[in-house]
Amino acid sequence: MATIWARQALLPGGWAREVTVRLAGDRIAEVTAGTPAPAGARAAGILLPAPANLHSHAFQRAMAGLTERRGEGGEDSFWTWRRQMFAFLDRLSPDDVEAIAAFAFLEMIAAGHAAVAEFHYLHHAPGGRPYADPAEMSARIAAAAAATGIGLTLLPVLYMQGGCDGRPLARGQDRFGNDLDRFARLLEGAEAVVAALPGDCRTGVAPHSLRAVPPAALAAAAALRPGAPFHMHLAEQTGEVVEVEAALGARPVAWILDHAAVDGRWCLVHCTQSERAETLALAATGAVVGLCPITESSLGDGIFDAVAYTAAGGRWGVGSDSNIRIALAEELRTLEYSQRLRDRTRAALATPARSTGRVLLETAAAGGAGAAGRDAGMIAPGRLADLVALNDSHPDMAGRAGDTALDAWIFARDGGLVRDLWSAGRHLLRDGVHPRAAAITAAYAATMARLLTG
Repeated sequence: MATIWARQALLPGGWAREVTVRLAGDRIAEVTAGTPAPAGARAAGILLPAPANLHSHAFQRAMAGLTERRGEGGEDSFWTWRRQMFAFLDRLSPDDVEAIAAFAFLEMIAAGHAAVAEFHYLHHAPGGRPYADPAEMSARIAAAAAATGIGLTLLPVLYMQGGCDGRPLARGQDRFGNDLDRFARLLEGAEAVVAALPGDCRTGVAPHSLRAVPPAALAAAAALRPGAPFHMHLAEQTGEVVEVEAALGARPVAWILDHAAVDGRWCLVHCTQSERAETLALAATGAVVGLCPITESSLGDGIFDAVAYTAAGGRWGVGSDSNIRIALAEELRTLEYSQRLRDRTRAALATPARSTGRVLLETAAAGGAGAAGRDAGMIAPGRLADLVALNDSHPDMAGRAGDTALDAWIFARDGGLVRDLWSAGRHLLRDGVHPRAAAITAAYAATMARLLTG
């Protein structure tokens, strides 16, 4: 039984001092406040629930810094970026994807994420040729999770068409495409490779979007694994809203609410083009909205109304999506700052009882756990031991405690304060160091050197 002793810890009832947390296997067995440090306990400064990263496309980590120029026509948008992404991924081998994913997962752990929901749509070889094993690429994502120890919710993506008009998949997109029968076989293969990982890891189902999956197939996908996490992109771009409305007769959020049994297993990613009534209606379903503020800023997606959604009891979490920068504190900060810029206010998500940082962290931890299908999100007996410890001896943390310490991490610091991290009891980060960091980093660097200079 591993034991952690924290000078302060954020518990479900609020902050507590001198907290002993005992682990039994992958779960928290006991939490006791006001105790002296037990012999042999791992000392922690500030102990927090470690949020899951609820939306990642791991391979896109390799594109960081490669898409910051305008095209020849002087235009740049989500859609031109997407064409660049398709061209880039068409060069990636299974070995490349495994090396890139392992490095991305390593960075997630260092940032404070105990788990990741990998929205995995890169299934086939260049040109759309299926691998002999339809779950070849899923196995590479699972191998990356095994190498790092991060908790994995693998979400094989169903992608069937190039748009609402049913047009064929373009070059690059053809590596994603499956019909329902082939997707069902892919899903079975993904489940088999995830079964070899620790017991907290699992699979779900992810129809890509209303553009990529026709309505009948969306319903069939929802029925494939009842109760499993069910994720999809929704209402990210104005062009998407126009296309969906023209084809289906309603805006994306309104259409989903009218035609699907949206509930707590759903994670609807982005929703940056939601109107206020749609946002409030989403909150009532119990679904999690997956917010990716750094990527949404990078792609010019727009700003989700997290203030109204949170006030209405809506659940949300954060993801790193394109992985151009993997930084949990910065995702939370960017989310809050986007609300301030839109509304010309301060402390937009704070309440009289909880500071901005605390609302951000607690909401992201609970929402991320829900979206990933993990029994985590809080430091309480019986929950998965997804925990992160911050260094409270850093000068920026001097004299700070409770909510103020959280605010200092999210708004004054970022990297460098995450000292220890446990994923379902696996102690992955010790004093800021992952035991396999050197090998994983070297493999990623060699992969990138070959991809960019070969």
